[in-house]
Amino acid sequence: MKKNELGRIGVLAGGWSRERSISLDSGHAVHSALRAMKRDSVLLDPAERDAPIKTLQKHDFDCAFIVMHGAIGEDGCIQGFLESINKPYTGSGVLGSALAMNKALSKSIWSGAGMPTPPWRLLWPGFDVDNLVEALGLPVVIKPVNQGSSIGVSLVTGKDEVEDAWHAAANGGGQPALAEFYIDGEEYSVAFVNDLIFSPVRVVVSPDRPFYDYDAKYKDNQTGYCCHGDLSLVEASELQSLAYRAAEALGVKGWGRVDLRRDRRGQFWLLEVNTVPGMTEHSLVPKAAANDGMDFNRLVLEILRTAKPELPR
Repeated sequence: MKKNELGRIGVLAGGWSRERSISLDSGHAVHSALRAMKRDSVLLDPAERDAPIKTLQKHDFDCAFIVMHGAIGEDGCIQGFLESINKPYTGSGVLGSALAMNKALSKSIWSGAGMPTPPWRLLWPGFDVDNLVEALGLPVVIKPVNQGSSIGVSLVTGKDEVEDAWHAAANGGGQPALAEFYIDGEEYSVAFVNDLIFSPVRVVVSPDRPFYDYDAKYKDNQTGYCCHGDLSLVEASELQSLAYRAAEALGVKGWGRVDLRRDRRGQFWLLEVNTVPGMTEHSLVPKAAANDGMDFNRLVLEILRTAKPELPR
């Protein structure tokens, strides 16, 4: 890809979601990589401006590299705006972004397509705790419907914990939350960019953590990552195929990361698809790429190609 083929690249980061700080870290990492490769790059945080979205139209950039995690950046909103001003952008379109961001819709589509995803219930204000426990049992995972980075996620082991977990997931109670049957087993992620599906990565949290929560992702240096060493070639291929089909079913394109768990019997279960995954030093996509021989700079360029797939390598 020649340096001038994409023109000036606007790295969109930050935003208004609860993942803002992680998004800024991702944005700085991508921007630094582009600058190191002598690309014309500008880091833009729409939340810092008085009329945030509209000001993007006034900025001189030719292509958007989206690393705004969470609401606005990952749910189809910024994608729709960029389409309205005729700016190419990285990753999935409006529909794929919106479907993947909503965990309940994702799981409904997978279930309808016969793909394995843990049983779940939507928890609206006034839900019945006894009915929930009867339907899903304990332990159960309670999480936001539209959120990433494991923010607001709780592993609930007793009835007395349900209400507090729901309030944490529902951001104070104004939104529904998702309750999901807990798959007791190993957690995996499968990342992809363009036509390349990276080797699965198994996440290994420290023994004092119940699951891969926010602190395990971004703060705990004891969190480990095993790149498909515990899977046979057949199992790894099965996992990659399931992950890619799951993303395809939601209309996710370009690049992304699929999170899954494997139960004690060896069955893989789909959890969610991330259409704007993290690009920090702790993030799984760069780790998966590096394990398969692709350094961070090359990964950034490959993701840029999702904005204009016709560009040569």
